[in-house]
Formats: sequence, structure tokens, C-alpha cells
Amino acid sequence: MPELPEVEVTRQGISPYLIDNKVTKLIVRNARLRWPVPEIAQQIVGQVIRNVRRRAKYLLIDTDAGTTIIHLGMSGSLRLVSLNTPVEKHDHIDLELASGRILRLNDPRRFGAWLWCELPEEAHPLLSKLGPEPLHSSFNQEYLLAALKNKKKAIKLCLMDNHIVVGVGNIYANEALFAAGIHPQAPAGKIDIERLILLVVEVKQILKKAIEQGGTTLKDFTNAEGKPGYFAQKLHVYGKGGQACTQCGHLLSEIRLGQRATVFCSLCQTL
Repeated sequence: MPELPEVEVTRQGISPYLIDNKVTKLIVRNARLRWPVPEIAQQIVGQVIRNVRRRAKYLLIDTDAGTTIIHLGMSGSLRLVSLNTPVEKHDHIDLELASGRILRLNDPRRFGAWLWCELPEEAHPLLSKLGPEPLHSSFNQEYLLAALKNKKKAIKLCLMDNHIVVGVGNIYANEALFAAGIHPQAPAGKIDIERLILLVVEVKQILKKAIEQGGTTLKDFTNAEGKPGYFAQKLHVYGKGGQACTQCGHLLSEIRLGQRATVFCSLCQTL
């Protein structure tokens, strides 16, 4: 599933080709995504794209008439292709541009979304209750200490809670906790400030490195040019249960936490 770095890599890839470009056509071949795709051709055709932003794992394409909200779901990807590019299986939506390019959504599992918002996006139900961006200065040790106060829930589950902080999915939660030396099952409210400081630093550093590497490609993710991300080569624990810890050599443990695979070193990561 594309996480924050993969969505940010996609945003960076498509932005130069979309901003200041006019929408000439919207083609919806399959409106049955996670939520039905609204009929918005009249609203968006003829509009100039003013900006392309990211909020959590959502891409926001701004025009004067409103904002297109895109989520890549479990297996979605956005590609920039020419007008004559043949349509492939699972190519559900085309946003045609005056430049002669198409922004094309491919989503085999159809868990993605293509929505429309005419209100300030902060008022949209999917965005209104989101926590801070992990790469923003508002995500810091003071904020995290307050957000986790008295929480008995496992720290990994809190890191993946979009009400606390957005975009830190399973891959990067595993990696950040390993880097900070924190056991994923540690009760969030009992982690001392020194380790929370380190955790905030590691979350930011790991996400930044993943973006620089083009994201993490495990199965489906490719960027706007169809290329994979290379951060998978930098992973220390995710997907490596039963292998040797890169720090101490002890075999990594793997459990299910919140129905997600959780890998950690029982020697290097403490409760």
C-alpha cells in the first residue's frame, strides 16, 4: 500500500506537468472505486490546475472550481502518458490536459478514490480530523508527549493512527521504532521523553530518506514515470522476520499487531 513517501514522490512527479495546465477532458471508465466516482466533468473541464498538494496519503489537485481528492488505495498508481497511449486493464480514470498528456489512474484492487470537494478541503470528512504532518514542525516531542499521555495502546498502533500523526504506515512505523530502540508493543503513555525525542527524529529522517529514494516498492508501487522506489534496499526490519538483526545479529521477531505484520529485535528494542 502506498504510504506517505510514495504519495509524496507521486506528487513531486506529476506537479510540474499539471500546474498551470488546463483540463480538457475527464474520462471515467470505472466509477466503482472505494467510493463511487462523482460526475464532475462539468466542474473540472476547462479549469486550470493551480496547485498539486498532499495531505496525509491524499493528493489534492486544486482548481478555481474545487479540488480533486485522490487516494491510491492498496495498489493504485498515477501515470503521466501521452494521448495515444493504449488503455490497459485497470486504467479507470483519465484526466486529459491541454498539453497533450494524460494523468491516468490505474488501480487493480479498486480500493483507491477519486473525489471532488468545493469546500475548503479541511472541511471534507476524510480530511477534517487528521493529525499533523510528520515532516512538519508541529509534529515534535512536546506534541507527541501530550498526544500519548495516559495511552495504554501500543506505540506502533499510535504511530499508525491518523488522528495522532498522518502517513506513518506499517513499513515506516516498523523502521522508525527499530531506529529509536522502542519495542512496538510498548505502552505509548509510558515512553519517556528522551525516547520520544529520538522517535520523532527517526520518523522524520526515515520518511525523508524514503522520499529521496523514490519510496518503497514491494509489489505494486511505481512513480509517475512507471519506475519503482528503492528504499526497500534500506529496510532494516520490515519484511525481515526471522533474519539477523543488522545491529546485534539476533534473529528478528515477527508478530501481528493491529492485524499488521510487525517485525522487531527483542534485544535492541525495549518496552
